[in-house]
Amino acid sequence: MSIITLTTDFGTDDEYVGIMKGVILSLNPSVAIVDITHHIDPHDLVQAAYSIYSSYRYFPKGTVHVVVVDPTVGSDRNIIAFKITDHIFLAPDNGALTLLINENNINSITRIDNTSYFLDPVSRTFHGRDIFAPVSAHLSMGIPIKKLGTPVAQKNLICLSIPEPYFSDNGELVGSIISIDHFGNLITNINLDDLEKINNTVPGKKLCINVGRDKISDLSPNYSSTITGHPLAIIGSRGYLEISVNGGNAAKHFMVEKGDVVRINTVK
Repeated sequence: MSIITLTTDFGTDDEYVGIMKGVILSLNPSVAIVDITHHIDPHDLVQAAYSIYSSYRYFPKGTVHVVVVDPTVGSDRNIIAFKITDHIFLAPDNGALTLLINENNINSITRIDNTSYFLDPVSRTFHGRDIFAPVSAHLSMGIPIKKLGTPVAQKNLICLSIPEPYFSDNGELVGSIISIDHFGNLITNINLDDLEKINNTVPGKKLCINVGRDKISDLSPNYSSTITGHPLAIIGSRGYLEISVNGGNAAKHFMVEKGDVVRINTVK
């Protein structure tokens, strides 16, 4: 069974996602369509990059992953497709696949310009329906990527300057909030390897996580390890540091937003 995943900023209030699925199923009625999320914040390419990077590996090889976060839809921006570890990715060439591109040496990348695989006509505002949906359906039926367009070099792809954690002059690990989930949890760009660098530098000391004007002492093993209503820091399912409130909303509790800084140091 072939699988197509969808990651978009379309939301689910309008008909856009349903129409994309209708186009896909019209071409390949046997394909399974899985929604990773349609609630990427509008036009947030960094959030989209982390979402697909953290999700794709949990699907079977051969899955086609479609990412449509496309603030310049209708312009002359390219649409690209490539394969990594037997997963196929289809997205605008706008940086939404940056984390995948940075981690891998991709030998075969195609600019999707073979219009015979598009719907006709192609609208100026809904390439999700007219290009991404039919192209992904053809990919799910085994059409080789190279038949869909012309080759493009990896060095010519657009990549985002995604902020990375760093150590300040006073030894603090400085990261940032990259997304806020449905529960109000603050998901940062700090991963377990980053935290282990602190432990290796000053072994035996506890971490102090600074969020806004508040501090959290060390990591918690799970949500229930703290009293209801109290904040905690935990390594989430993505492998990144998350700031949460047990039974509450961390974004409201700390009064912070995406892009705000999280600082980590050590205490006795």
